[in-house]
Amino acid sequence: TIRPVRRSYYDPSSAPGKGVVWEWENDSGTWTPYDMDVGITIQRAYEKQHPWVDLSAIGFCYVIDFATMGQINRQTQRKRRVRRRLDMVYPLVSGTLPKSQSWPASPGAAAAPPVPACTCPQCLLVMSVKATVSAAGPGTATLQPRKAAPAPPAASKAPVPAPGAKAPDGVAVVRGSLKPLAAQGGRRQAASTPALSSASSTGSPPGAGSGKAARPGLGTLNRSHLQRLAIAQSRVLIASGVPTVPVKNLTGSSPVNPALAGITGILMSAAGLPVCLTRPPKLVLHPPPVSKSEIQSIPGISHTCRKTTKKQAKKGKTPEEVLKKYLQKVRHPPDEDCTICMERLSAPSGYKGPQPAVKPDLVGKLVKCSHVFHLHCLVAMYNNGNKDGSLQCPTCKTIYGVKTGTQPPGKMEYHIIPHALPGHADCKTIRIIYNIPPGVQGPEHPNPGKSFTARGFPRHCYLPDSEKGRKVLKLLLVAWDRRLIFAIGTSSTTGESDTVIWNEIHHKTEFGSNLTGHGYPDINYLDNVLAELAAQGITEESLAQEKD
Repeated sequence: TIRPVRRSYYDPSSAPGKGVVWEWENDSGTWTPYDMDVGITIQRAYEKQHPWVDLSAIGFCYVIDFATMGQINRQTQRKRRVRRRLDMVYPLVSGTLPKSQSWPASPGAAAAPPVPACTCPQCLLVMSVKATVSAAGPGTATLQPRKAAPAPPAASKAPVPAPGAKAPDGVAVVRGSLKPLAAQGGRRQAASTPALSSASSTGSPPGAGSGKAARPGLGTLNRSHLQRLAIAQSRVLIASGVPTVPVKNLTGSSPVNPALAGITGILMSAAGLPVCLTRPPKLVLHPPPVSKSEIQSIPGISHTCRKTTKKQAKKGKTPEEVLKKYLQKVRHPPDEDCTICMERLSAPSGYKGPQPAVKPDLVGKLVKCSHVFHLHCLVAMYNNGNKDGSLQCPTCKTIYGVKTGTQPPGKMEYHIIPHALPGHADCKTIRIIYNIPPGVQGPEHPNPGKSFTARGFPRHCYLPDSEKGRKVLKLLLVAWDRRLIFAIGTSSTTGESDTVIWNEIHHKTEFGSNLTGHGYPDINYLDNVLAELAAQGITEESLAQEKD
């Protein structure tokens, strides 16, 4: 397989021009360089003496802290070391900027079989636009603002910027990525459109060739350049006050395919319709940095940290003795099925496992919900559960006694931070931090004696510091004490088994947005989580029981 290669030219004042390379320490203890555009972004912030730089603007969920020279994952809070090297000086080019160099250098240098054209819908759309423009003549359908002077025909090679001119940041990143373009949407104006035609340079070094850049015809551009021109066109229209049609979006966080969004804009522009390519909302997982002096304890709740306590059932209680508190014997069973073994209640239990010390034909009725089962089946169900002295009706989920779970040992922290959640601008925020380390499963877990993993800890969750938000926090503390927040099982997102997973009580882990569905604003969240807690047997009555 023969693939083209090329080299890039960067401004001498940029990180590669100065020989600066930023690297991060990987798990094996060796150092890995950042991609060139990421290194340039880090170096720019470093030179401006910023204390840290957030890389989410260019699509990475990391913060670089220059004080500690560390990289922090904003989602998992994992830290890695970073370093800045000064021994990777690239050669400087003076005089006229060389043309794009690629391999093979010429068709005769290496004969290769013709590569068939791509037949994906996006490429077909681009090719159809190019064919239309070529048929109409160069310059006829270039993306120009209305009343603009007609553009001259495009040269066969990309024009070179004027001497000393510096193209906007991110214009000619080799990968053709649109992330730098989206991150700098407000800074690049329509005047930068000529520079968008530069195929291999983000800046022109001193002594570059002169000549005025000409706007290329649409038929001579590749897909990434067409998309960039569409964005420049939309900015001209916005600046001139022309009504625009939003096309969402170019960076791929909406259901619209990013390439289709860009090409839709191109087609609309070619048809003379004004287009505006908008930026999507940004994922904000965590609040701005908070100092220790800004963190406050929560009024009405003692302490700011709680560890898991493992509550065991009282010794000496057999399953039969536990269930006797919740059941009434039924002398004449109704003519219906037992929903545990699916046999008729008038017949003996169909349970075939280890036989409890109860006659298989006895039938009992739960005192609260009045559902009827074989006693043999209820004892077997209790023995297969947590055996904590509680029982949950398999039909209606009514809980008898105090339900506890199998959450592994860990720590729960909670405090107030001075930032507001979207939709709750009138109050501060309660931040909850769960931290559970990996360990070995106990007798109550799916695979006793086997190790389990704990991914993504510490996990940060958020509640509004309102009256209802504090109520939810108090009930979550009860759920934590009863070991009901987490469990050990198979992750529904990664498929990993024997790992710590959420246990049917939803939390908001996204601070400043709601792109994943686990953030704010969400006007129904507090009511929903109260209902989920009630389904686990945790209500306001539980608070009184805990005090007792």
